[in-house]
Amino acid sequence: MSGAGAPALDVDGTGMRIAVVSALWHEQVMDGLRAGADRALERAGTSRITRITVPGSFELPVACARLARSGRYDALVALGVVIRGGTPHFEYVCQAATQGLVEVSVDTGLPIGFGVLTCDTEEQALARAGLSGSVEDKGEEAALAALRTAVTLRTL
Repeated sequence: MSGAGAPALDVDGTGMRIAVVSALWHEQVMDGLRAGADRALERAGTSRITRITVPGSFELPVACARLARSGRYDALVALGVVIRGGTPHFEYVCQAATQGLVEVSVDTGLPIGFGVLTCDTEEQALARAGLSGSVEDKGEEAALAALRTAVTLRTL
């Protein structure tokens, strides 16, 4: 699994304002990603959380852009999953979601935890979703990355 070597990102998120933006496609995987993000935020002491859903991963950047420009948040967490099919759709959606989220973060200076799974199979997505039996929890990792980056940016 690719999670080997991940840093420990213990962080105090007390008082942080976080928005978690998640896609609706692949309900079981998304439930796991959202639960992982919630666990991480709760453990970090973050209680000011806004939760928003959009239809799919393609729509994450526009929702994050609106939230980032509102000035109401210290960080965002973007959660989604795209599973390869038999057409080039996979590449287009993955590229658009990734590039869009990077542009929003860099343009606004607001950290966005990247929790968008781009998997070849549903089994790979389930293995990363933070569910019982999963080997990784990418929802948790994305939330902690967003919080830790927000803390770092406060010192700059």
